[in-house]
Amino acid sequence: MSGWSNWKKNLGDSRPWHLLDPKQLINDTKIVESRMSICNACPHLVQATKQCTKCGCFMVAKTKLKNAECPLGLWSKESL
Repeated sequence: MSGWSNWKKNLGDSRPWHLLDPKQLINDTKIVESRMSICNACPHLVQATKQCTKCGCFMVAKTKLKNAECPLGLWSKESL
């Protein structure tokens, strides 16, 4: 699998431009905080930038998206 295909697979259904669409965002801060706490404990998170080494996303933003999923399956859109 190419690097591009692997990145798209790990990204899931969420896309960076979804951050601009209010309908794509989670309104429940408890869910966002829960997702972020899982990410903070993950060895694949670069603490300095809060970026995931598996999907390349900045998790402070990705955890706010309804359709976002952890590429390792630690949290998902089904958990809303």
